[in-house]
Amino acid sequence: MQVNQLQRRLSQFGKYCVVGIVGVFVNLGIYTALVNFARLNYMAGATVSFAVAVTNNFLLNKYWTFGNPEGSGFTQAGRFLVVSLLSLLLNLLVLRLLVEDAGVGNLPAQMIAISVVTVLNYLGNKKWSFRQTPA
Repeated sequence: MQVNQLQRRLSQFGKYCVVGIVGVFVNLGIYTALVNFARLNYMAGATVSFAVAVTNNFLLNKYWTFGNPEGSGFTQAGRFLVVSLLSLLLNLLVLRLLVEDAGVGNLPAQMIAISVVTVLNYLGNKKWSFRQTPA
Protein backbone atom coordinates (compact mmCIF):
# COMPACT_ATOMS: atom_id res chain seq x y z
CA MET A 1 0.00 0.00 0.00
CA GLN A 2 1.34 3.40 -0.92
CA VAL A 3 1.84 6.12 1.66
CA ASN A 4 -0.81 8.35 0.05
CA GLN A 5 -3.39 5.55 0.18
CA LEU A 6 -2.60 4.85 3.81
CA GLN A 7 -2.87 8.54 4.69
CA ARG A 8 -6.18 8.81 2.84
CA ARG A 9 -7.60 5.75 4.61
CA LEU A 10 -6.44 6.95 8.03
CA SER A 11 -7.89 10.39 7.35
CA GLN A 12 -11.18 8.84 6.27
CA PHE A 13 -11.31 6.64 9.36
CA GLY A 14 -10.55 9.67 11.55
CA LYS A 15 -13.40 11.59 9.95
CA TYR A 16 -15.70 8.61 10.41
CA CYS A 17 -14.81 8.54 14.10
CA VAL A 18 -15.48 12.28 14.45
CA VAL A 19 -18.88 11.83 12.78
CA GLY A 20 -19.53 8.92 15.13
CA ILE A 21 -18.70 11.02 18.18
CA VAL A 22 -20.97 13.81 16.96
CA GLY A 23 -23.66 11.18 16.35
CA VAL A 24 -23.27 9.86 19.90
CA PHE A 25 -23.79 13.35 21.32
CA VAL A 26 -26.80 13.93 19.05
CA ASN A 27 -28.22 10.52 20.00
CA LEU A 28 -27.64 10.90 23.73
CA GLY A 29 -28.86 14.50 23.76
CA ILE A 30 -32.12 13.68 22.04
CA TYR A 31 -32.49 10.47 24.08
CA THR A 32 -31.96 12.31 27.38
CA ALA A 33 -34.41 15.06 26.45
CA LEU A 34 -37.09 12.60 25.39
CA VAL A 35 -36.72 10.19 28.30
CA ASN A 36 -36.00 12.62 31.15
CA PHE A 37 -37.96 15.69 30.12
CA ALA A 38 -40.68 14.49 27.74
CA ARG A 39 -41.10 11.30 29.84
CA LEU A 40 -41.08 9.09 26.75
CA ASN A 41 -40.45 5.37 27.30
CA TYR A 42 -36.72 4.62 27.06
CA MET A 43 -37.18 2.26 24.08
CA ALA A 44 -39.22 4.84 22.15
CA GLY A 45 -36.68 7.51 23.10
CA ALA A 46 -33.86 5.31 21.79
CA THR A 47 -35.72 4.82 18.50
CA VAL A 48 -36.39 8.54 17.94
CA SER A 49 -32.88 9.58 18.95
CA PHE A 50 -31.52 6.90 16.62
CA ALA A 51 -33.49 8.33 13.67
CA VAL A 52 -32.20 11.85 14.27
CA ALA A 53 -28.60 10.67 14.73
CA VAL A 54 -28.74 8.46 11.61
CA THR A 55 -29.90 11.35 9.46
CA ASN A 56 -27.13 13.55 10.84
CA ASN A 57 -24.50 10.83 10.37
CA PHE A 58 -25.57 10.00 6.83
CA LEU A 59 -25.22 13.58 5.68
CA LEU A 60 -21.88 14.12 7.42
CA ASN A 61 -20.47 10.83 6.15
CA LYS A 62 -21.70 11.34 2.60
CA TYR A 63 -20.38 14.84 2.15
CA TRP A 64 -17.41 14.99 4.52
CA THR A 65 -16.06 11.54 5.39
CA PHE A 66 -16.47 9.90 2.00
CA GLY A 67 -16.36 13.10 -0.05
CA ASN A 68 -19.74 12.67 -1.78
CA PRO A 69 -18.74 9.48 -3.60
CA GLU A 70 -20.24 8.60 -6.94
CA GLY A 71 -23.59 6.94 -6.92
CA SER A 72 -27.14 7.84 -6.18
CA GLY A 73 -27.71 9.63 -2.91
CA PHE A 74 -30.96 7.67 -2.65
CA THR A 75 -29.14 4.35 -3.08
CA GLN A 76 -26.55 5.33 -0.51
CA ALA A 77 -29.24 6.57 1.86
CA GLY A 78 -31.15 3.31 1.47
CA ARG A 79 -28.06 1.24 2.17
CA PHE A 80 -27.09 3.48 5.07
CA LEU A 81 -30.59 3.03 6.47
CA VAL A 82 -30.40 -0.78 6.18
CA VAL A 83 -27.06 -0.83 8.03
CA SER A 84 -28.46 1.59 10.59
CA LEU A 85 -31.64 -0.44 11.13
CA LEU A 86 -29.62 -3.59 11.73
CA SER A 87 -27.57 -1.59 14.19
CA LEU A 88 -30.74 -0.27 15.83
CA LEU A 89 -32.02 -3.80 16.37
CA LEU A 90 -28.74 -4.77 18.01
CA ASN A 91 -28.74 -1.50 19.98
CA LEU A 92 -32.26 -2.14 21.31
CA LEU A 93 -31.40 -5.71 22.21
CA VAL A 94 -28.30 -4.67 24.15
CA LEU A 95 -30.19 -1.75 25.74
CA ARG A 96 -33.03 -4.00 26.88
CA LEU A 97 -30.68 -6.62 28.29
CA LEU A 98 -28.70 -4.01 30.19
CA VAL A 99 -31.71 -2.11 31.56
CA GLU A 100 -34.16 -4.94 32.20
CA ASP A 101 -31.87 -7.85 33.04
CA ALA A 102 -28.69 -6.25 34.37
CA GLY A 103 -30.25 -3.23 36.11
CA VAL A 104 -28.00 -0.70 34.39
CA GLY A 105 -29.32 2.88 34.25
CA ASN A 106 -30.87 4.14 31.00
CA LEU A 107 -28.10 6.55 29.99
CA PRO A 108 -25.09 4.32 30.75
CA ALA A 109 -26.90 1.42 29.07
CA GLN A 110 -27.47 3.49 25.93
CA MET A 111 -23.82 4.55 25.89
CA ILE A 112 -22.74 0.90 26.09
CA ALA A 113 -25.23 -0.13 23.40
CA ILE A 114 -23.93 2.57 21.05
CA SER A 115 -20.38 1.39 21.62
CA VAL A 116 -21.33 -2.19 20.78
CA VAL A 117 -22.90 -1.29 17.42
CA THR A 118 -20.16 1.09 16.25
CA VAL A 119 -18.09 -1.61 14.57
CA LEU A 120 -21.09 -2.97 12.68
CA ASN A 121 -21.93 0.54 11.48
CA TYR A 122 -18.43 1.30 10.25
CA LEU A 123 -17.94 -1.96 8.38
CA GLY A 124 -21.38 -1.89 6.78
CA ASN A 125 -21.06 1.69 5.64
CA LYS A 126 -17.47 1.49 4.47
CA LYS A 127 -17.97 -1.74 2.53
CA TRP A 128 -21.53 -1.28 1.28
CA SER A 129 -23.21 2.13 1.73
CA PHE A 130 -20.28 4.26 0.57
CA ARG A 131 -18.16 1.69 -1.23
CA GLN A 132 -15.65 3.26 -3.52
CA THR A 133 -13.53 1.87 -6.28
CA PRO A 134 -9.78 2.08 -5.57
CA ALA A 135 -8.07 5.19 -6.93
